[in-house]
Amino acid sequence: MVSPLLLVFILQVVIHLINTVGATAINELLWILYNKSPTPTAKAAHDQMRLKREVVRLKREMNAVSAQDDFARWAKLRRQHDKAVAEFNTSDSAIQAARTTFNTTITSIRWLSTNGLRLFLQFWYARQALFWIPKGWLPGYMEWILAFPRAPRGSVSIQIWAIACASVVGMISEAVVAAYALGTNTEARTKGKPMAFTAAEKGGGQKEL
Repeated sequence: MVSPLLLVFILQVVIHLINTVGATAINELLWILYNKSPTPTAKAAHDQMRLKREVVRLKREMNAVSAQDDFARWAKLRRQHDKAVAEFNTSDSAIQAARTTFNTTITSIRWLSTNGLRLFLQFWYARQALFWIPKGWLPGYMEWILAFPRAPRGSVSIQIWAIACASVVGMISEAVVAAYALGTNTEARTKGKPMAFTAAEKGGGQKEL
């Protein structure tokens, strides 16, 4: 069984990644992957893209034909365009309804597997000590804080451990982002800096008189 210490830490990492990337971006990626699998909406999504390309193609052809010079062809393209637009709107309505249901389901699963699991662990291990602090290392009020709210005195509660993990994950994330930004700026300055030449390299050295 996974240790509660490790489980809480992994859970905080996952929650931080979700908050950093964004729920909307995650839903968008999962929706794309869902439609690439043999799912009920895969064919509908494929047909929607085909109809969209067809509408764009007919629109371009219709704009390239003069309604005055070649009315018969323009009218035919207009009828095809209107029919394709109607089919696209019908397909899009069905896809949007399916996507709304998909987003609601994914959001519920994501909440249950992150914040829901976090709340369950905090309730389940509320009275248990995740680990003990050697006696006499900390003053009494610090022992009370670390055991808050219901863990045994002299131990670290799961709530305090979760706060510590979230703080460490946040600091590591900020350090990584700062290091990446610093490396990118340094590389950009290095590439943009002109090469320095010494006087000897430019003039081939001074001549002795």
